[in-house]
Formats: sequence, C-alpha cells, structure tokens
Amino acid sequence: MIASIVTIGDEILIGQIIDTNSAWMATQLNLAGVTIREIISVSDTREGILSGLSQASQHADIVLMTGGLGPTKDDITKKVLAEYFGDEMVFDEALWLRIKEMFERRGYETTELHKLQCYMPASVEKLENQMGTAPGMQFEHQGTTYISMPGVPYEMKYIMNTHVLPRLSELTETFVHHRTIMTVGQGESRLSEAIRDIEEGLPEDIKLAYLPSLGKVRIRLSTTEKATSGTQGRMNELSERIAERLSEYVYGYDDIALEKAIGDLCVAGGKTIATGESCTGGLIAHRIVSIPGSSAYFRGGIVAYSNELKQKLLAVSPSTLEAHGAVSEQTVREMADGLLGQTGADLVVTVSGIAGPGGGTEEKPVGTIWLACGDAQQIRTHRLQLSKDRQLNIDYTANVALNMMRKHLTSQREE
Repeated sequence: MIASIVTIGDEILIGQIIDTNSAWMATQLNLAGVTIREIISVSDTREGILSGLSQASQHADIVLMTGGLGPTKDDITKKVLAEYFGDEMVFDEALWLRIKEMFERRGYETTELHKLQCYMPASVEKLENQMGTAPGMQFEHQGTTYISMPGVPYEMKYIMNTHVLPRLSELTETFVHHRTIMTVGQGESRLSEAIRDIEEGLPEDIKLAYLPSLGKVRIRLSTTEKATSGTQGRMNELSERIAERLSEYVYGYDDIALEKAIGDLCVAGGKTIATGESCTGGLIAHRIVSIPGSSAYFRGGIVAYSNELKQKLLAVSPSTLEAHGAVSEQTVREMADGLLGQTGADLVVTVSGIAGPGGGTEEKPVGTIWLACGDAQQIRTHRLQLSKDRQLNIDYTANVALNMMRKHLTSQREE
C-alpha cells in the first residue's frame, strides 16, 4: 500500500512551526507496512489544497491530510474537499449537539463559528475525535482513500490510533520491523568501523542504517516480511551482537531517551542525582524531569549563572573565580563539591562555559565548556571545544553531561 501525506498551513511553509505531524505519521505508517511516496506541504488556500490533492492522488492508495479543520474562517479544508469530490455541504445536527454538550460540560458557551463548523461534505464518513471539536473525515474517490484530520498533534494522533491504523492493519499483508540500538559519545564512522564484519555479514533481507544526531547515533536494523514470519528472534540476536561490540556507547534500544536510561539506572541502583548549571541554563534538569517518575531519584538542580550565585549557592571560592575564571576545570569541580553538599545527592553533574556567539577570549574562545561529574569519592572533569552556534553548544553540552552521568552510574553498577 502506498500513501501520500499532505499538510495544510501557511505556518508550516513560512517556518513558524515545524511539521511534526508528518514525521509521526510516517513512522507509524512505516511500521504498518505502508510505503510513503511523498510528503507535501501546501498553503491554506483553495488553490494550494486542490494542488496538493491532485498531486498526492496520482500514485497513492491512501492520502492523509492534516490541518484546516478548525472553526475560524481561514479553515477552508472541508469546503475545498466538498468541491474536489463534487459534494454539497450539509449541517450535521449530531455533531452540533456533541459540541454544545462538550462546551456546556466545561462551563463555556458555543459561538456561531462552532455552529458553522458543523457543516460537512455530504459523502463524508466521520471519524470520531474525542480530543477536540473537529472530527476526522474519510472519503472514497476513484479507488483512493482520503482521510482529513485536524492539525493539532494530539487530535491527529487520536484519530490515527483509533481509526486509521487499525483499518490499515487489516488491509496490508506485510509489516516493517525495526530494532534500534541507541548510542551516545561516538561518531557514526567509528561505530561503523567497529561493527564492519557484522554489517557485511547481514542477511539480504535485513538492512542497517546509521541515524546520527547531536552527540548520538541510532543504529537501526530493518526488515520487511510477512507478518507470520519469525523475524523478532533474528533481529534481537543481531542487535545483541552489535550492542555487545559497542557496549561502551550503548544506552538502550528503540528510541529510548538518554535521560530515561539514566533514570532507569538510578532506580536500579538506588541512586539520587542533581545538576548544577551555568551555560545550559537548566536544560539538563529539564530533560531529567521530563521523564515520569523522576521525583524518585532527582534531588534538584541549581542554575548559578552569575559568579555571585556560584559562590553563594555552590560554595565556589572567590579566589578560584579570580585565578581561573568561571569557565575552568577548577570552578566546575568546586561547583560539584558544593552541589553534593547542598543537595545530598549521590551523583552530580555541573557545567560552565561560553555558549556564544560572543564572550570568548583568545585563551577561552566561544564554545569552551567545562563539565564535572562525580560523587563524594571521585569527580571527573571534561573540556569541550565547540562551535559559535549558541543553541548547538547548549544542546550538545547537555548530551555530554547526561552521558557522563550514565557512564558513572554504569561503572558503579559493574563494580
């Protein structure tokens, strides 16, 4: 089965928002054995939508659309779909009653715009949307299925999971199986060299791909076979061989977040952690607390951006700051010592650096970052020399800091 995805909205075309809907849908469709032919973004105009529909329908069995189903006047997708399929717009009394009941339950009043939202193309099959007011819409036209969904991500995902993906699973006889090995701290070329013999010996029906990101590389094994075949065992065996070979860098499987892997290690070892941040501004702590259950092991974080707060909150010596500066091995080490005392955590990580784009010196250019990580027995330090891109420097430093914590927790577990 072949699918095309059409996203509608000027906000995507001008870069105001990132099209995460298409990426999520493509992932789910791929796992369901559906081939994605193209992803098209069009303006929320009659001409743009008609052009997208015309292009997407040429070779696709199913066209998935998101956007333009809200109650405001600029949401014209339904009207254009009615025109495309030669439909008239009719008032849906059941939808109107549902919207009124939803608003009354929340203590709000409906508006005339909500009533206008209840006009639907006559031939549509509604797909219930319990996350919002706009239902999904399914059409059958000249052998192609068209499904239109709201652009709000959680509404789109509800309709996909509740209606679309179950129907597709009944229509496709194949599936795509992935096994992803998550690595951090080494580049793809060195990883590839380390497992060259395994990669060269892969069976023809299993493919390997390297998917690098900032400081991390996903190694993905993929195969497409009949749903009745025993692929799982072969994929697991190969992934275990690769993970064993790259054990120093592997932190988990199948898109697990690095911060989730750290949380699992903390829970397993009964350890608590804390963060002391300067140039990263709390990003490391934010990533840790984004994981449900992090209160079981995260004691807290201190963002000490100024030298004054480094002294006051993390017990950094004024003489250290005067002699070595805020961005130095000595300072992050003292920040770590102070953080251990302030929080009582078993393990801490601290960072201080020049994120840029300004503020560098000849001795310490932009991108100079110092990190410290350790416990009451041992603190290790590490220096990074990064770019002049501020956000890249901050994001990369957070990954390195989290990886330092992972390595420390792993080494303790192995002792």
